[in-house]
Amino acid sequence: PVRCVLPPSSLAPAMLAFRNVVPAMAAKLARNAVCVSGQRNLKDSISAKPKWDGPKGKEYPKHVATIGSLSQEQVMKVMDLALAMKKDPHAYKSALKDRTLLMMFEKPSLRTRVSLETGMTQLGGHGIYYALADSPLGKKESIQDTAIVASRFVDAMTARVYTRQAVNELIANSHVPVINALDDYAHPCQMLADLLTIIEHRGSFKGMKMAFVGDCQNNMTYDLMRLACLMGFHINVAGPADKGFNVEWSVVKECEELQKQYGGSFKIGNNRDEAVKGVDVVYCDSWMSYGIPNDERIERFKALMPYQIDAAAMALADKNAIFMNCLPAVRGEEQTADVLEGPQSVIYDQAENRLHAQKALITLLINGFDWKV
Repeated sequence: PVRCVLPPSSLAPAMLAFRNVVPAMAAKLARNAVCVSGQRNLKDSISAKPKWDGPKGKEYPKHVATIGSLSQEQVMKVMDLALAMKKDPHAYKSALKDRTLLMMFEKPSLRTRVSLETGMTQLGGHGIYYALADSPLGKKESIQDTAIVASRFVDAMTARVYTRQAVNELIANSHVPVINALDDYAHPCQMLADLLTIIEHRGSFKGMKMAFVGDCQNNMTYDLMRLACLMGFHINVAGPADKGFNVEWSVVKECEELQKQYGGSFKIGNNRDEAVKGVDVVYCDSWMSYGIPNDERIERFKALMPYQIDAAAMALADKNAIFMNCLPAVRGEEQTADVLEGPQSVIYDQAENRLHAQKALITLLINGFDWKV
């Protein structure tokens, strides 16, 4: 059903006597009415957004909640475009001409904000930074209304928030692509940057073995497991057996399904040395992620210190192994300084590749995965 809300004007009373008004006047009043539709399809309303968007494929809008939201083929299209954009960035300076990305931030950020905003500028578009600290998501206005309204203004949205529920509700109500720029369950933009880095340093990820060591109840752990199962390589995950450090069961089940479809694999354990032995990639992440209370620090570090990545751990990995950390990193905590700054470390390549991977992803989500320059 559609209800028409009349604008406050001197002509409004005339609408009440619609049958008695001359046809020309009635038509003018109808054009000025604001029609609110219960339908989610913008084509069922008087929104001009479909005209701005132009023709879209049947999968539009494609949302990215986790790296598992993409197919293996779609991930490889992102990789191919990211490599091309990195090689010749000026060839893509109009790829998103006049397009706008709304970047919502509930958590602090350096790499995410700078890479997204820079990326949109380099592609000919515009990025809007929206600090949710000024207007908390779902507080003054529902997430549903925020998503629907913002969809009528912008071409895509990213959300760096505390909970997966916020991302899922944005996705459920948005008419444009939504990208999870980090929540408590996933970090798909980092996954694309990491895979791009691995391809550049190793040439391929086929047959690769990775180890993630540390806090396993972590968005990075979860998405790295998904990435391995999706792209067909193996990952060992190792951390304390204590409650509060374990992989959520829902992630295990999700990875088992991805494993059946794409052939990757994972193993969860509690021994650092067993996890890193012979692997091609050693990965760790902060032990004090955003949102962890500082008063838990001492107890967390007691449990996590046996999982620190040091020179001894790296010596157990393959001689050509690379070390990865998505940053921020703390020397002397999740890894030692000599590892972080050593010749096997690729952390700054990872950081830069956020820019190139995200540029490719956003371009394909807005223009379609079959888009060519």
